[in-house]
Amino acid sequence: MAAVPLLSYPLTVQDQRVSGFGLSDQNGSGFRVYRSENTQSDSERSDLLWATYRQLFSEHEILESNRPKALESQFKNGSLSVRDFVRALGKSEAFYRLLVEANNNYRLVDLCLKRFLGRASYNEQERIAWSIVIAEQGFSRFVDALIDSQEYETSFGENTVPYQRSRRSERPFNLVTPRYGEDYRDKQPPAKPYWLVRVEQFVPLVAQMGWQPFLALLGSGLGVTVVFYLLALALAR
Repeated sequence: MAAVPLLSYPLTVQDQRVSGFGLSDQNGSGFRVYRSENTQSDSERSDLLWATYRQLFSEHEILESNRPKALESQFKNGSLSVRDFVRALGKSEAFYRLLVEANNNYRLVDLCLKRFLGRASYNEQERIAWSIVIAEQGFSRFVDALIDSQEYETSFGENTVPYQRSRRSERPFNLVTPRYGEDYRDKQPPAKPYWLVRVEQFVPLVAQMGWQPFLALLGSGLGVTVVFYLLALALAR
């Protein structure tokens, strides 16, 4: 069965669709734009790498465990273009786990338009159109459709890291658009209070050694630690 073609949707006026004048408009509204043709040293290549991570994963999601080291190596040695690296990160296990699994298709469309194309969705019709692509063809094909689009080619081409286009007064997308919405947040178990985390750290020690560490702590005058230990002792029984 043939895939449903992308539904048409009206374009609304956004900053990136309005031609401007001067260096600010040519260079991402005054903030730095990262391009691979501008990299001459290992340090500059590393800056390009981190700019791509920031755009795709946002600052607070760039953890060691989320970084595909094999792709990093290929990118650093020039085997992958910026566009190839963006595509690979968008299809990575970490991106799927952090964003795709945590959002419904409508919200996922808006997040991906911001991270891959540097703009918000035009309207509800666009979100519906792309949501159908995800449902019919899968998320991987959706990523390909964005990165292979004429809009991506015109805005970023092969060598430019996507960025928030023509930002004037808006705050950066990654600061105003959390990676998941309220529906996903409300399903998560509440975070453990600090005191319970500390108590649980003592439980294995208590189970193994009993009262002896408590007596040593009591003599040291570490009152708060003594309380944690007593609570852990109760949990360990």
